[in-house]
This record gives sequence, structure tokens and C-alpha cells, in this order.
Amino acid sequence: MTSTNSPQVRSRSKLLGPLMIDVGGLELTAEDRELLCHPLVGGVILFTRNYRDPEQLKKLCDDLLALPRPRLLLAVDHEGGRVQRFRVGFTRIPAMRTLGQLHDEDAGKALAEARQQGATIAAELSAYGIDLCFAPVLDIDNGVSQIIGDRAFSDRSDVIVALARAFRAGLNAGGLAATGKHFPGHGAVTADSHLELPVDRRKEDDIRATELAPFRALIDDGIESLMMAHVRYSNVDPQPASLSKRWVQDILREELGFKGAIFCDDLSMGGAAVVGDMEARARLALEVGNDMLPVCNDRPAALRLIDALARDVRPDRAASSRLKALYGRHAGASA
Repeated sequence: MTSTNSPQVRSRSKLLGPLMIDVGGLELTAEDRELLCHPLVGGVILFTRNYRDPEQLKKLCDDLLALPRPRLLLAVDHEGGRVQRFRVGFTRIPAMRTLGQLHDEDAGKALAEARQQGATIAAELSAYGIDLCFAPVLDIDNGVSQIIGDRAFSDRSDVIVALARAFRAGLNAGGLAATGKHFPGHGAVTADSHLELPVDRRKEDDIRATELAPFRALIDDGIESLMMAHVRYSNVDPQPASLSKRWVQDILREELGFKGAIFCDDLSMGGAAVVGDMEARARLALEVGNDMLPVCNDRPAALRLIDALARDVRPDRAASSRLKALYGRHAGASA
């Protein structure tokens, strides 16, 4: 792997690189420390394997934030229900579908609860220096996707918008940015994009009239970041949305006017494999306009990718600025 001690590396030290990687255990190894100081790495995503108890997590996050480099962006999938990496010692967050069900009975109570759940997540994660919980889910549950299912607030876009706005307000009040996912909508396909590429064969007009509504509303509100879907919308573009210039640049950036940070979904997932090996996926993801590329659960692939990209890829100033805007309130001068 390219040395992190060269003058060339130090000269770019103020920019965040485009790769978000993971670590294997409860504490940093020597290899972790070297890899995380590479200029192409800008973030870390934490998993259940990185958590034993609050004291251990605090030490791990402190070590990550103390590395001799620009402050890493720290993230975790912590949206509630079955997607909550830290449990013992943390408030158990219910699946977002429970809020949608409550909304059908008492909208005001549901909105207050959504805000409180966001505020709770923000308070607990920010205490460790974590910036992002990769939520809220803005997908519409069309009743066919097991991978989305009760992670979605509702099968109605108006309910999703109302609850997502309240949830985001709670996150923001606690000092965290929000990440809406999975653009342009993952809830109408049956396949699991962790394993294969789902295909949505609906007409573009139908997708725009349904799936885009929650994203459009939150974009108009100024949501800070979005995550792309590894889903092929075959009547829009043959490439997965996450690797599609049509979706990322033409629709998300230009048409919808999104100004925030764009995360690709994990490039190790089966849904991204259709375009080639890890290097091919990463190069295409950057080419179409993703700001940060998670590469998870495959350290050998991450090492090979960094060596390959280091030949000609440099951290991008505009992307780095968008990513740094996601630092939590606790970041302060360390940014």
C-alpha cells in the first residue's frame, strides 16, 4: 500500500478522501492505523463486531479521531429495528414502521415520537464522536421488498415525508446530519441488493410519481446527504442507480438540485458487482458523481483498491467540502 508518510500524502492532508472503510475488531491494529491514514480514505463505518460496551466504543472512537490526519467521518447503520448495530447500553430504537402505524392512529403523537427517536439517536451516538447514523429510510414499502419492509415508515409517501422530517429534526437538534436512503427508492423490488442486482421495470413516469416524492421533499428541505440504491431501473438507465450518471448527475444533482453529499451504497454488495471488479465499481462510482464510497467487510479488496486508485485518483475539493459539512456538532476545531 502507498506510504502515508510521503510529502505528497501530507500535501493533501486537508481534504477528505472518497473511501469509507471498516475495521475488524474492538480496537485498532497497526494495519488499521496505516490504512486509515491514507489520503484516499475519508471515513469509517462501524459494525456490531466493533462494539462490546460503551467504554470500549469510546476508546475505539477516540483512537479513530486521534489519528494524525484530517478528522475521519464516523458512521454507523443505526436506523432502528433490525438495523441497529449497538444495542447493550443504548436505547433500543423501534423499526420505523411502528411510527407509520402510530401515525394512522394519532399523527401528532407519531411526529413527536419520530423527533424524539432522532434526538435519542443523535444524543447517544454523538457522545462517541459519531457523525452519521445513515438514516432516515425514505423508501416506500410496496409490500414486496423483505430487505426494506418495516425499515420504511409507511407505504404512503405523505406519511414518509412527515415522519422523516420530524426524525431529521431530532437528529439535527442533537447535532447530527441526516442521510436519506436509498435514492431513488428501493421498496418496489423483491431482490436483496446485498446479494444481487434488483431490477425495477416500471416506467420512468411511474417511478417519478411515487418513489421520488419523499426524496424530492427532503431535498427541498435541505437534507444534508443521500445514499444511492444498488437497483437497476431498466426504463431509465441500464446501470444501477448508484453507478448511473443519469440518476446521480442528471436527475439528482441537476434536476432536483441536490447540493449535499452523495454516498454510494456499499461497493462490496452484489448489486454493484454487475459492472466488474472492485476497482471498476469504484472508478465508475466516482465518475458519475458519488462523493463517498463505502467498501465493507473485505479488507483485501480495500487494500487492492487503494493501491489501484492511488495511481491517478486524488481527493476532490468540492466532495471533501460536502463531506466535512456532515461532521457532528462535537467535531469543533478538529475538523
